[in-house]
Amino acid sequence: MTCTLLLDLDDTLLTNNIETFLPAYLKALGEYLAKFIPPDRLARELMRATRAMVDNQNPVYSLEEVFDAHFYPAVGFSKEALQERITHFYEVEFPKLAHLTSPRQEAIRLVKSAMDQGWQVVVATNPLFPRRAIEHRLQWAGLKVECVPFRWITSYETMHFAKPNPAYYAEILGRLGWPQEPVVMIGNSLEEDILPAAVIGIPTFWLDETDATLPSTVVPGSVKGNLAQAEGWFSRMLQHHDPCPLTPEAILANLISTPAVFDGMKRDLPPGECNRKPEPDEWCFTEIICHLRDADREVNLPRLSHILAQENAFISAVNTDEWSATRNYCDENLGLALHGFAAARMELVHQLEKLSDDDWNRQVRHAIFGPTSLLELMRFITTHDRSHIQQAIQTLASVRSTGI
Repeated sequence: MTCTLLLDLDDTLLTNNIETFLPAYLKALGEYLAKFIPPDRLARELMRATRAMVDNQNPVYSLEEVFDAHFYPAVGFSKEALQERITHFYEVEFPKLAHLTSPRQEAIRLVKSAMDQGWQVVVATNPLFPRRAIEHRLQWAGLKVECVPFRWITSYETMHFAKPNPAYYAEILGRLGWPQEPVVMIGNSLEEDILPAAVIGIPTFWLDETDATLPSTVVPGSVKGNLAQAEGWFSRMLQHHDPCPLTPEAILANLISTPAVFDGMKRDLPPGECNRKPEPDEWCFTEIICHLRDADREVNLPRLSHILAQENAFISAVNTDEWSATRNYCDENLGLALHGFAAARMELVHQLEKLSDDDWNRQVRHAIFGPTSLLELMRFITTHDRSHIQQAIQTLASVRSTGI
């Protein structure tokens, strides 16, 4: 069975005391850029831009774009003016911080054990650094990326959300095509690794050897202990996880992650690939985005308003599949369609965020599903999202393999 193991990096795969490492990192970067920016100002604006990444909720802005928008105007330089020197810093100066960290042999064994069992392993580090900085830290951990076939490594270039946002974990699973097989998370931080992963139904192993108690909100089967114990635990965790528990928090995280997943996929597309169909009667990538956009605009948002305005509202079925042909979705501009989808989805999310528990539990009569609730109806949207993410992945794989 192919399963997925998500692993935190700092103080999980690599011993790295952030209270020691962060000041040393800021000092090294400040000295390297001192002729451009006073070190105290650089540190202040770097931390402010980092906070903006942590707070980001825009699903079509990568964390790198969020950082750039806050950092460079604040220091008075364009990105282009500093890029070469910053790139050189991460290649030459950043590696000199390795002495502040140390590899963990039990972590190396854990990764090897997972891969020997056929698991796909994801480095689920907080994506607040460039990919190159993360690659260096993995090398310090004895897990050089050229030698270890990680399935995915989160970084600020590719991710839209950061820890502790549960949407960060939903985005990872979305980029993996929402695996049907078990997914587990191992990390050292209760606030950044364990609790947000639990929100979207992922069993977790908390690396903690204190007397602290594992919260009751974690997924059944979750435990705490050391890395040696973690290896035996994940080998036994072959139960299916629920990718969207029936809670408002899980639903919101899943809903906001979908445009981010599609935005990440879009950034990897060569010109013209978005409008290619595997077969004449199948949808291209652009059609999938347009379908999701109009479903939110013309079905999901009006339904939400109707349900909130009327007790035990009746919801009729809508056939949206025919819109692709009648509205010529394949001829639309992908970038505009994706931004339209993100805007509609965020409007839906913003309205849902205002709801009380009573609102979420409002009863609804659906033409197909019968008696249900607003809570369950919103989870149906996440299921619909996942099916189209999987469709998009299959579509792009097909057109690439056939050269259509």
